[in-house]
Amino acid sequence: MQLFQTFAHQAAASLENANLFEKATRRLQHIQALRTIDMAITGSIDPRLTIHIGLEQTMKELNIDAAAVFRLNSYFQKLEYMAGQGFYTNMIEKIFLDVEKSFAGRAILERKTFYIPDIEKVNENISKDFFRLEGFKSYYVVPLIAKGRILGVLEVFLRNQRNVTDEWQEFLEILAGQIAIAMDNAELFHNLQQSNLELLKAYDETIEALSYALDLRDKETEGHSRRVTELTISIAKEMGIPEEKLIHIKRGALLHDIGKLGIPDSILLKPGKLSDEEWVIMKMHPVYAYQMLSQIEYLHPALDIPYCHHEKWDGSGYPRGLKEKEIPLAARIFAIVDVFDALSNDRPYRKAWQIEKVLEYIREQSGKHFDPQIVDVFIHFVEEKFISK
Repeated sequence: MQLFQTFAHQAAASLENANLFEKATRRLQHIQALRTIDMAITGSIDPRLTIHIGLEQTMKELNIDAAAVFRLNSYFQKLEYMAGQGFYTNMIEKIFLDVEKSFAGRAILERKTFYIPDIEKVNENISKDFFRLEGFKSYYVVPLIAKGRILGVLEVFLRNQRNVTDEWQEFLEILAGQIAIAMDNAELFHNLQQSNLELLKAYDETIEALSYALDLRDKETEGHSRRVTELTISIAKEMGIPEEKLIHIKRGALLHDIGKLGIPDSILLKPGKLSDEEWVIMKMHPVYAYQMLSQIEYLHPALDIPYCHHEKWDGSGYPRGLKEKEIPLAARIFAIVDVFDALSNDRPYRKAWQIEKVLEYIREQSGKHFDPQIVDVFIHFVEEKFISK
């Protein structure tokens, strides 16, 4: 009898140990699933990828048949499909859930999980055709809440009815919390991107307004900044300069004469020829441009044109006497465009030159004032655009 009791105790202990091992293994798997989702949240800015991983882990760890995330459109008070897995058809993608007339809406309004153990016994407003088509028998819906805000719902579908434990539901709600965090992060990132775009737009509009104001100050060059900017960008594209660098070239071209704000009107607007002393002051305007713009960090990549557009290929330019490829590429392009625009437009002291005459002058200055390679590209472009028509 004692021997039998000993065996019984050992069997009970073994069974208990097996249960504990099973629970420990399950908890470890749950932790790993949460870790996988957490890594997706921190390592990706794509909400679709993160939510896909969240749904994948939900289906795997809870052994469910299908799951979907619906995002709350608070303006229309509707829940809109965002992502899903495990469905036979795409019918789920076309469903819109009314917050006031759906179980998902009740989960949002009451901020708690709802469970329908048997869809066929439900008399309320629910898409039974969808459930029958997919073969679903029971259904869970969990509100997705992050930082106190309702973002949507996680819906879980089962094709076979089953008894689920409190632990199962608790982990479902934990997974829903992770998905909510992913959605919240994605929304924050989107809003940050939008704010940055709006800020950059405001910066560029300010630059364009300042460029226009500079042109107004000097009536002789009205419209000059806009024209040279457009043509500089066109030549830069012809030369294969990457798209991401064109915005800096555009800003630099618009601000190429900003240093003239430091030049007295008596010199800048003087109708006659400048004296040697006045020319020394006038030649400071690229330096003034550098001193002004270098204080603005986001304009650092745009400094090449305002600072260097009066440098010459043979080293005879100013303010630093740079030569050949010491001169930044953007400034070498702009130097040709600047002279072309000046000569091909009327000034009070002379009429505009014919384009052919301007191009002849630019050819003469190839290897002196201008980079010969850019001269070839420029002349070909202008002949195609202005002469061949």
